[in-house]
Amino acid sequence: MSDTPPDHLSIDPDSKFFNEEILNRGIGIRFNGVEKTNIEEYSVTEGWVKVSLGKTVDRHGKPLTMKLKGKVEPYFKGDAEA
Repeated sequence: MSDTPPDHLSIDPDSKFFNEEILNRGIGIRFNGVEKTNIEEYSVTEGWVKVSLGKTVDRHGKPLTMKLKGKVEPYFKGDAEA
């Protein structure tokens, strides 16, 4: 397995960017230099993250999200947490 996190990853099992193996390994996200824990999906090359809006859900039971643009830095937890 690669030591570099994927460019695009989602925690939604219905997404084509979902990868259970990587999510089980543990991945962290720094967005604009701040550690975020409510990320639903991210794209490094496009420079955006989707964050969940609290416990609010849509009619299908999926969390409502908001797309934010900025610098996205994914890393594997346990690796260089400096």
